[in-house]
Amino acid sequence: MSERENTVSENLGLVHACAGRFRGRGIEYDDLYQAGCIGLIKAADNFDPSLGYKFSTYAVPVIIGEIKRMFRDGGAVKVSRSLKELGMKINRETDGFIKQYGREPTVAELAEKLGASVEQITEAISATAPPVSLTVSNDDGESQTDIPTDAPDEKITEIMSLRTELDKLCDDDRKLIDLRFYKHKTQSETARMLGMTQVQVSRRERKVLIYLRERLI
Repeated sequence: MSERENTVSENLGLVHACAGRFRGRGIEYDDLYQAGCIGLIKAADNFDPSLGYKFSTYAVPVIIGEIKRMFRDGGAVKVSRSLKELGMKINRETDGFIKQYGREPTVAELAEKLGASVEQITEAISATAPPVSLTVSNDDGESQTDIPTDAPDEKITEIMSLRTELDKLCDDDRKLIDLRFYKHKTQSETARMLGMTQVQVSRRERKVLIYLRERLI
């Protein structure tokens, strides 16, 4: 497995965490996950470790950006015929693998068996996965409904996204946000420390928060 393929395979959890942020907004989770996988692949292709960022810090905004693109474009990602065919091959290979080894194959094992890349396998699985019903019946015929809960790493994803956007701010705006929301200074205290008036701090703070909200929500 190449380093690029390994990076994608090891960071699929980031896609789930990012996609989970957009549940209940009118697009099926499977479609959100597929868009996130495309973002992950783009991040793996363009990541430059010499910049000093961790891959996850770089990848999260790219993944989220790809998911947000779905909402701007009006819905689900189109599934090509080749992806559908690969999805059917994956299902057949998975069934045979389970019968032979008593467990489901990993993405890497499927890639090796089918002569495809990890990215292609990942995209095909997410594109062709059937929707999961939240309502199931047990052996007694009683219906049960799973209550969705936030993924434990969802908050980590939000923090990484916020840090990435804060790094893009100019020095003065970054200092303002640091003083107001990390060091818990009042607007008057922040104004004195930055050589501004309280009114200037209030106006600038509002503009920065609007910018961050638009980038992160």
